[in-house]
Amino acid sequence: MGEREPEQRAEGAGPFTTRLTWRRPEGPTVVWESRPARRRGALSVRGPGGEATMSPAADAEALARLRRLNAIASGAFVIGGALFALGAAIAQFGSGTAVESASVYFAGGLFFNTGGYTSLLQVLNAPRHSEGGGRLVTAAWRWWGYEPMRLAWVSTFVLFVGTLVFAVNLLDSFLQGLTVQQVNRLIWTPDVIGCVLFLVSGHLAFAEICHRSPPCLRSRSLGWWVVAVNQLGSVLFMVSALAAFTRPATGSLVNTDIANWGTLTGALCFSLGGMLQAFERP
Repeated sequence: MGEREPEQRAEGAGPFTTRLTWRRPEGPTVVWESRPARRRGALSVRGPGGEATMSPAADAEALARLRRLNAIASGAFVIGGALFALGAAIAQFGSGTAVESASVYFAGGLFFNTGGYTSLLQVLNAPRHSEGGGRLVTAAWRWWGYEPMRLAWVSTFVLFVGTLVFAVNLLDSFLQGLTVQQVNRLIWTPDVIGCVLFLVSGHLAFAEICHRSPPCLRSRSLGWWVVAVNQLGSVLFMVSALAAFTRPATGSLVNTDIANWGTLTGALCFSLGGMLQAFERP
């Protein structure tokens, strides 16, 4: 008699599959999880004794690709977050002009754009699972792809779009002589939209790790901490954006201190998240 096919079980959030488990009648149980596979090129293998180990399952070229992309993405978020924090500090402590603060923000935004796009490239060019829990398969390099049924793609795509919307906010902040209505429409509105997109992206990233709708606690997972710290940064960015609304009656912000401190602390969260991400590699 031929060898029986392994039993396969799929898990995930909504229509998205984020974990596949292959139970063989004889031999180890193999588990593919979306984030470890695309970040580390690894599968989880559980032997007869029940002890699970993370095992590299992609070829050397694929693992080198993952390391390069991760280094670029993590470095971009570390630098981008640091520049955003510096821009907020300049605004809060009056150590420079508004144009200088906006220039530092804009430079930080370019690094966020780079980090967002590289995160998308990480998903597009990550190793994919093969039937039956075999070695991961790496496809040819792609600069773009449309994969709406992959939760990781949706999360990183939303993040990248959020960085682009922030770029509109940062460019408009250089405009002079705007009315209160124009400030709220051209600067504040893109800021809030970008924050919402960051929050949505973080929520989807949690769903990828939880394999269901969040919340969940995975304190032993480095990926969970990366997502959690970044999501905290997104919450602080949203608090900052809401406090930065310009009151039509007075022409002043709702709360300048909260706006600046929210940006500063949120940016530091993204820098910390980038540092943690540097270790989430093959």
